[in-house]
Amino acid sequence: MTEPPRPPGAGDPGGYPPEGNPPSAPYGSSYEPPTAPLSGAPGAGGYPPPGGYPPPSGDQPSAGGYPPPGGYPPPGGYPPGGGYPTGGAPSGGYANNEDKTWILVAHFGGAAGMFLGGGVLGWLAPLIALLARGNQSPTVRAHAVAALNFQLLWSVIALIGWILTCILVGALVGFAAMVIGIIFGIIAGIKANEGTPYRYPMTVSLIK
Repeated sequence: MTEPPRPPGAGDPGGYPPEGNPPSAPYGSSYEPPTAPLSGAPGAGGYPPPGGYPPPSGDQPSAGGYPPPGGYPPPGGYPPGGGYPTGGAPSGGYANNEDKTWILVAHFGGAAGMFLGGGVLGWLAPLIALLARGNQSPTVRAHAVAALNFQLLWSVIALIGWILTCILVGALVGFAAMVIGIIFGIIAGIKANEGTPYRYPMTVSLIK
């Protein structure tokens, strides 16, 4: 007895139609099955496969649009702090270090002269500073004249006191004048080193 014909796909598992033969190639050409897309080529649906993006080149900025590390100029390319050139004016507002040195010689030297000279040579260092640098720098001249007037006055007082050593009062006057010259000479030197104006107390304007 003959079996009736079955509908297409009725006896196949899954209900799918049998796979057909690949389409034949046109006459004169060989048929090649499709291959997997190359890296970077769009896959199914027109989207590139994962990892198919080209690697970033050196001309493109890194993530976030910022230049890569190391793209900034080195610290040496900026001017020094404060915008001042290196080796500018010294601290204290003096024109140069030579002026500052002679100013300190006038003040500290006056105190040293009072100590080493027994109270009668405090004027020597300010006079040297005045003669050596006073004509070239008005600032040095002003400091040297102030120190010279002060130390000259107390050197004279100390000299008179030592001359009158025959009485007790003379010795005390000489010693007190020496101490005053030392103390205020040191104070003036410290203020000059800091760039702070200082006026000697108990002084006269003998030299201008």
